Amino acid sequence: MLPRIGSYRMRDYSARLLQRKKDGLYRHRRIIESPQSTEIMCDGKKLLSFCSNDYLGLANDVRIKHAFTRGIEHWGNGAGAAHLITGHTSAHHQLEEELAEWLGRESALLFSTGYMANSGIINALMGRGDIVIEDRLNHASLIDGGLNSGAQMVRFPHADTDAAEQKLLDHKGKHALLATDGVFSMDGDIAPLQKLANASRKHNALLLVDDAHGIGVLGNKGRGSLDREGLSQQDVPLLMGTLGKGFGVFGAFVAGPELLIETIIQDARSYLFTTAAPAAMAEANRAALRCVMEDQWRRDKLAVLISRFRSGAEQLGLNLMPSETPIQPVLVGEADKALSMSQALEEQGLLVTAIRPPTVPRNSSRLRVTLSANHEETDIDKLLDAFEQIQAGKTR
Repeated sequence: MLPRIGSYRMRDYSARLLQRKKDGLYRHRRIIESPQSTEIMCDGKKLLSFCSNDYLGLANDVRIKHAFTRGIEHWGNGAGAAHLITGHTSAHHQLEEELAEWLGRESALLFSTGYMANSGIINALMGRGDIVIEDRLNHASLIDGGLNSGAQMVRFPHADTDAAEQKLLDHKGKHALLATDGVFSMDGDIAPLQKLANASRKHNALLLVDDAHGIGVLGNKGRGSLDREGLSQQDVPLLMGTLGKGFGVFGAFVAGPELLIETIIQDARSYLFTTAAPAAMAEANRAALRCVMEDQWRRDKLAVLISRFRSGAEQLGLNLMPSETPIQPVLVGEADKALSMSQALEEQGLLVTAIRPPTVPRNSSRLRVTLSANHEETDIDKLLDAFEQIQAGKTR
């Protein structure tokens, strides 16, 4: 008999959860009892963390905390309403203008999260009769945005620009949007942006790049993967970036031509029908933007740490995936093996997340090592030593 909650007879969710546990795919939430840093208190244990997206180490930066505090003192706690009612303050507006100027774009628009941004962008600009073409390894928010837009959605093999262009040719004459991550969150590699921009321009398609993991980290003054490739607004009309990774705060934005941004303001349901983020958060993000632009040493240090980790991992024979970003995945294969390795690292005081299906394809489970400018070279050495201990079967 199916289980009940009150008078409601449910499907057998318990069997689904049990199967997840058997397959090594069950997920647990950890309870963090300290500010974000390279060392955290996690479930009562002090751990050296290699799984945060706080790439520049700004999540607990005192300059940003002071801006946040001053913002609360001036603006209060909450925005009170959606942006199009009374929630859009001068702090939000100044942040949008500063982001647009920093990125060399006409306009920028804030969203509460990257997920809401990608959903809003695609749903505002695409609809029935249109075509959305996406990299197979795109973030879930891009995929869901395409599926929910009402447009036909097709996907091409990862980073295969010839296949992407063929999809554009196959749907010639349709209003088309080509969407890709800039830096792929689970692989750490950078999309072939020049070729995708050329294909989009050739076939008159909009190009949307989700640069959540590139903004702040890559390019001149942290302008991201597009700047790294020398691509402008004309080459890539739509750039989405997040403010909770490299920026160390919270939120997201889209930047591009004023015509497209105004259209998104009018038609993006995830923008229209949600309360604006607190103005104090906008003030914190303004301070974070200044840190991102000025603290070049953080990106320089990351480059040193990345090189040290890759060199040591290659000497150990670890199956590193190709990445020049702070995302350094160690490919393991089977989900239960990745989980057991993650647990063995934790026994040595190191927190490294096991990434398993459905986040990644079957038989491609991995340990997702992420580096921060707050790590030291000695931290990298501790991690490499721990991997060597696991290989030698000497873990406690």
